[in-house]
Amino acid sequence: MNNAEVPAQRPPSADLAFALELADLADSIALPRFRAADLRIDTKPDRTFVTDADRAVEEALRARIEAERPGDSFFGEESGRAERGERRWILDPIDGTSNFLRGVPNWASLIALEVAGEPTVGVVSAPAFGARWWAETGSGAWGQQGSDAPRRLRVSGVTELEHASLSFQSIAQWDLAGYLQPLIALSRAVWRDRAYGDMWSYMLLAEGFLDVVAEFDVKPYDLAALVPIVLEAGGKFTDINGAETAWNGSSLATNGALHDAVIGVVSRTHAASGQGA
Repeated sequence: MNNAEVPAQRPPSADLAFALELADLADSIALPRFRAADLRIDTKPDRTFVTDADRAVEEALRARIEAERPGDSFFGEESGRAERGERRWILDPIDGTSNFLRGVPNWASLIALEVAGEPTVGVVSAPAFGARWWAETGSGAWGQQGSDAPRRLRVSGVTELEHASLSFQSIAQWDLAGYLQPLIALSRAVWRDRAYGDMWSYMLLAEGFLDVVAEFDVKPYDLAALVPIVLEAGGKFTDINGAETAWNGSSLATNGALHDAVIGVVSRTHAASGQGA
């Protein structure tokens, strides 16, 4: 495994401890609704799905944040609340709702704390996998499977694209964004390409099992919790053009060593296809 085993992590800060408590609460609500026969599914105005579990998780976490962190602001996917503030909690109550409603276990609650515009705490809790990952700036990235001891996460040491494993998430995403040709070129440049999907691709990257993850049509609540985990595991996280932001609608996460090479393939092919700026 590409993890550095360590005896124990240092005690979490108050913010990280609170984020982990929020993850426990999210798990306690979402997991009993997973594969429930009476799960209620609605379609949002943007034609994406939402379940009663998505809404219940967000409402419960928002209420806990308002009660225990009254000075902090809030941004949640389902409520449409995007408050502004120096400290802001960003939530995706169930990342991978389409998986959740089909009974596929690749889903998680994403919990992030943004301070001065930067995600500093991230928790990804995937109870159907029995797994959780978390990080805080300066404290490393960690993962836990079931009751096993937490383990320190490290990205891979792969340095050549021809040896890299890529998760591109969705062909349709790249096609609709006008990046189908760059995706094809990138798939030809790497050793292996798959679409593991949603948060799991980024966690596999942080654990060192993947080397490149990229996608389009993503919102800050899809990415904010992932950023600290990837960075603290030693990786790099930008948009598809290399800007260090989770707000531009695309993402590129790598082990760091491959980042510039990926951007080079994507940008050259995009320009050559006649769709570049």
